[in-house]
Amino acid sequence: METALSHLRVLDLSRVLAGPWCGQNLADLGAEVIKVERPGAGDDTRTWGPPWIKDENGADTREAAYFMAANRGKKSITVDLSRPEGQDLVRDLACRSDILLENYKLGGLAQYGLDYATLSALNPRLIYCSITGFGQTGPYSPRAGYDFILQGMGGLMSVTGERDDRPGGGPQKVGVAVADLFTGMYATVAVLGALAWRERSGRGQHIDMALLDTQVAMMANMGMNYLATDTPPGRSGNAHPNIVPYQVFAASDGEIILATGNDGQFARFCEVASHPELARDERFARNPDRVRHRAVLVPMLADIIVQRPKQWWSDALEAVGVPCGAINDLAQVFADPQVRHRGMRVELPHPTAGTVPLIGSPMRLSETPVQYRSAPPTLGQHTDEVLREVLGLDPGAVQALRDGGVL
Repeated sequence: METALSHLRVLDLSRVLAGPWCGQNLADLGAEVIKVERPGAGDDTRTWGPPWIKDENGADTREAAYFMAANRGKKSITVDLSRPEGQDLVRDLACRSDILLENYKLGGLAQYGLDYATLSALNPRLIYCSITGFGQTGPYSPRAGYDFILQGMGGLMSVTGERDDRPGGGPQKVGVAVADLFTGMYATVAVLGALAWRERSGRGQHIDMALLDTQVAMMANMGMNYLATDTPPGRSGNAHPNIVPYQVFAASDGEIILATGNDGQFARFCEVASHPELARDERFARNPDRVRHRAVLVPMLADIIVQRPKQWWSDALEAVGVPCGAINDLAQVFADPQVRHRGMRVELPHPTAGTVPLIGSPMRLSETPVQYRSAPPTLGQHTDEVLREVLGLDPGAVQALRDGGVL
C-alpha cells in the first residue's frame, strides 16, 4: 500500500523524546528512518525502566517501555561518532538522506563535521532539523534543556495545578512530557513544510526547534489572556479561566467533567438538572456573567450534581448535546469501545519480546494511511543491513569496522 513519505529517508541522530517523537511520526507516514545510536549504550531511554517490556513467558526483557513509546518503525544502527571512521559513515548516510534529526547541545555535532554547514555543502537538498532546549541563538542557547524545566520556565506550571489557597495548591507539571512531545510535533510540521518548499526550490534548509519556544507558543489562549490584559493568569485547578461551568464536579459515585461551551448548552444542562431558572437568572444567563459570578454559581451546581451518579449525568447530558465525560485511568482508556474501534492499541512482532503492545498513531489519511511496519528496534539491530544496502559495504568491510570498535 502506498504511503505518504515512502520516498524519503530520515537519519535520526536524536535521543530521548522530542526528536524521536518526530522521527516516529515520519516513520508512521512511511519514511525510512535510520536511528543512529551509541555502541553498547544506545538511546538514553533504553535504560529508563522499569517498567520493561515482557517476553512471551512474562519475564522482563531489556527493552524499556519508555523507549518503545517513541521509536516504532525505525532501523537501529550503532556508530561511534568520536571515531573518524564513524563520522565518515554518518556523513555518507547524510548524503543519501532527505532529512536529518538531531538534538545535540549547541555546536555538539560541529566537532564531528556533522553540522548543518558541513552536511548541506555535501547534500544541498538535506533538511536538517536541530532540536535543543533554547534554540541555536540567544543568551540561553548553550544550556541543556529538559521538559520539566521548560514547563516551569515557559509558563505552563504557573497555570497548572490547584489554586494556592486550596488544599494541594501550587504549581504542577503535566503528567507527560508535553514540552518534548509538542516540540516533536512542531518539528514534524516544520519538516513537512521544508519538504514542500524543497519541491519548488530544490534546496533543503536548517530547522531550529527549541523547547522553550514551543512551550511559550502552546500557552495559546492563556498567553493571549496575558497579552490582552498585562495580568498573568493564575492556576484554576480543573476550572476554565474563560468558561463556566467547565470543570470537574463530584457526582454521587465519583467525578465527572462538565464542559458547557456556550449559553445554549448551559440552558440544556439546567433543564436536565431540573433547575431551568438558573439559565434565566441574569447573573448566569450568558457566559461572561457566569464567569463574573463563578463563586456563586459553582457551589450551586456542585450541590445539584452530587445528588446523582456519574452514568445518569453522562446519559442525560449526552442525549441533549451537553459535553461531559468520565475521568478514566489508562486501563479504562484502552478498554473504552471508541478507543478500541479507532485502533489506538496495536501489536507488532519483536525480536526478544515475541509480540509487543504499542500505542497507535492518531493520524488518519484516506489515501496513504499510516502503516505499522516494525516494532521499536533492538540496539544495533539493523547495522549490517543499513551499511550493506544503503552504503554498499561488503560483509568484510562491516566486520572490520566492528572489530575496530567503530560499530
